[in-house]
Amino acid sequence: MNKAIPYTVAIIVTMLWSSSFVLIKLGLKEVPPLYFATLRYALGFAILAVIDIASSRGHSRSYSGALNGAQKPRTAWATLIVAGISGFTVAQGLEYVGLFYLPAVTTSFILTFTPLFVLFIGILMFSERPSGLQMGGFVLSLIGAYAFFSTRISWQGQWLGLVIVLMSGIGWAVYVIAIRELQKTNRQSSLRVTTISMEAGVVGLVVLSAATGEYAPLTPNLILIVVWLSVVNTALAFFMWNWALKAIAAFELTVIQNIMLIEIAFFRSSFFRRRLRLSW
Repeated sequence: MNKAIPYTVAIIVTMLWSSSFVLIKLGLKEVPPLYFATLRYALGFAILAVIDIASSRGHSRSYSGALNGAQKPRTAWATLIVAGISGFTVAQGLEYVGLFYLPAVTTSFILTFTPLFVLFIGILMFSERPSGLQMGGFVLSLIGAYAFFSTRISWQGQWLGLVIVLMSGIGWAVYVIAIRELQKTNRQSSLRVTTISMEAGVVGLVVLSAATGEYAPLTPNLILIVVWLSVVNTALAFFMWNWALKAIAAFELTVIQNIMLIEIAFFRSSFFRRRLRLSW
């Protein structure tokens, strides 16, 4: 495969997810964070499940028996469940909560440290070490992000949001590594892997959202935001991301994800017609 294709796909996904931060901030003005996240990912999962089931017709395998061809089916299922809970219940759920407390670009700035979590987990669990070029790119991305944004971020009174977003980053690191290893060792379909892992994560989000007991009526504006986030920035984007993970190492892909810091600032400036600064 031409390596330029998965890199291009990954960059497109970062642009879609960067627009999500702005849309989420708009939606959080109307609904609680966990309820909002549950709406988005439940609909996104439903879309993926329909596509996955339709694509399985005429084949010997069914949706429920998706991983029977895996080298170690039980391990594959356990990996998907862990990935789903980490990537959606923890990472995405806490990201929404973090965005409730922090500005979008501040949240993205904190998440630029996610490759560090990927690095440590990858070394401890899979002995997967990045190359010198990959590490150099990560260090440069951190230096650039710090030089451009650090003086404009106020941390006063935002420590709760900081901790929540850091936990979100750890959850995302576990997700990326788990999906990468599953696809690399068992050669699973990106669509199937994305669908099943999202299903596990949505179950967790439903439980957490129900536990908070916070709901809100759906306005026409919120419905449009949820539908766009579910169809484009979830069903399509997560499938594309996991497809790119087949060709790109987890650490390298999360370093590429750090360009979202610039993209979010751009989208925020474009959407709200304000100067490029970090306060909402």
